[in-house]
Amino acid sequence: MKITVIGAGAVGATTADNLVRRNIAEEIVLLDIKEGVAEGKAQDMMQTAALLGFDSKIKGVTNDYLQTAGSAVAVITSGIPRKPGMTREELIGTNAGIVKSVVENLIKHSPDIIILVVSNPMDTMTYLALKSSGLPKNRIIGMGGALDSARFKYQLATKLNASANDLNAIVIGGHGDTTMIPLIAHATWNSIAVDGFLTSEEQDEIVKKTMVGGATLTALIGTSAWYAPGAAAAAMVESIVKDQNRLFTASVYLEGEYGQEDINIGVPVIINKNGWDRIVPLQLSDKEKELFEASATAVRNMNQVLIDQGLV
Repeated sequence: MKITVIGAGAVGATTADNLVRRNIAEEIVLLDIKEGVAEGKAQDMMQTAALLGFDSKIKGVTNDYLQTAGSAVAVITSGIPRKPGMTREELIGTNAGIVKSVVENLIKHSPDIIILVVSNPMDTMTYLALKSSGLPKNRIIGMGGALDSARFKYQLATKLNASANDLNAIVIGGHGDTTMIPLIAHATWNSIAVDGFLTSEEQDEIVKKTMVGGATLTALIGTSAWYAPGAAAAAMVESIVKDQNRLFTASVYLEGEYGQEDINIGVPVIINKNGWDRIVPLQLSDKEKELFEASATAVRNMNQVLIDQGLV
């Protein structure tokens, strides 16, 4: 079993580190375009094997996709963050070119691959990966909802003084500060609705903090987060490799589900050896339906940039 991680930056390296610690593949390939970076980080990780007790091998390579041949799963983290003065169109255009090239190279050497997209804007890059690859829709997955849901559980756990492992809570919609929808009305603490423990004001505060979770970290550390995104990506890969049938929120292609067509956006899905296996329906309130529709409209506006630039 081989797993590939594209991009040896903070998120990619953390994803690879989580994967190697989980010991779920014989080989993990870490690929980057910058000479020596992936090789150096891979060696650093391998030097922890005797301390952490894993047997997986991790290989760092510089832009050599031949080394990825035969990969069962790939995680794409490559791309650039939005810089001061950069328009949305410029960001999407730049990252779209990167993601499209990566997908083409991966499929060339691993035609049966399942691809997990982390690159931003995540829903739009996942849509691009699907449209440009020709792969079945279940083999292209966007990671964002799994991360957002983990952040939602963190906020709930902090307010409730509870273990995050005792909480069930999901975020649907687009992966963005204004497009995600933390479903507080559906959240439970060991099957008991959290609204029995929290006031309306506390619930509103948790939702707001969840929605700006990424921006909060960027303000604190001066860059986007990497520990939680890396852990989210690794957990989803493990569910694929081990055929665990875990339920995650993920950005997947909708064809009528949740009232949406021709869009990748976050909804609850079962993740297993097939990639995403099936979409799980939720009974949404009228207000939640409104929010989901607005989120889908915002994602479509991002996707329109791809269309306008002739990328899909």
